[in-house]
Amino acid sequence: MTDTTAARLQQLFTAQRQAFAADSDPSHALRMDRLARLQALMEEHESALIAAIDADFGGRSPHETRMAELFVLRAGLRHAQAHLKRWMRPQRVATALHFLPGSNRLLAQPLGVVGVISPWNYPLQLALGPALAALAAGNRVLLKPSELTPRLSALLAELVARYYAPEEMAVVTGDAAIGQAFAALPFDHLFFTGSTQVGRQIAQLAAANLTPVTLELGGKSPAILDRSCRMQSSLQRIAFGKLLNAGHTCVAPDYLLV
Repeated sequence: MTDTTAARLQQLFTAQRQAFAADSDPSHALRMDRLARLQALMEEHESALIAAIDADFGGRSPHETRMAELFVLRAGLRHAQAHLKRWMRPQRVATALHFLPGSNRLLAQPLGVVGVISPWNYPLQLALGPALAALAAGNRVLLKPSELTPRLSALLAELVARYYAPEEMAVVTGDAAIGQAFAALPFDHLFFTGSTQVGRQIAQLAAANLTPVTLELGGKSPAILDRSCRMQSSLQRIAFGKLLNAGHTCVAPDYLLV
């Protein structure tokens, strides 16, 4: 498939913004339906998703993709489906004496159009994880997966278009230039997972629109071993955490403090 043009990107964003204005607080039933469609997308195309990641990585165990990506997404879906009704319920809040006889309540409201920019190391989990949270909260979603996993990105664009109307959720593909144009849109919230260097650029682009951002960036991850640790089992667990996904995990142990 061809990459998304800047004109098409703007068209998708405008359509989602208009759709949200027309229905700014989707019902519980509609949100559950959107989550169910995401679940169906993963269940019905699991083999194709695994094969696309395997091809992009030049070899990745299907068991690793199931454990590190699909299992995490399924757990997130089950959690959202089980708790969504309670999350949507208004909460009573104590009223100060000088505001009586008034009363207060806390209402959870959707933000609007949410952008998700995902990286290559967990290309499915870190794309659909923020998306499912945004859908559960009643938002519209524009997703920009990594250009470094072109097969999975193309497959996601195809499948999302099959399961969702473009004004509900859509996938944008392209290189860093499209990524910059994406981040410069006036989203109501923007998720980014990736390097600290790129994260700074994303934050600057979003700041021009006062767009709130959630940034999951690089960091250092020490493992601390004290006298209470069982050395053999601790080292086995540290090695597993370090070698999972060939070490390309943001919380993989970087060094030991013993």
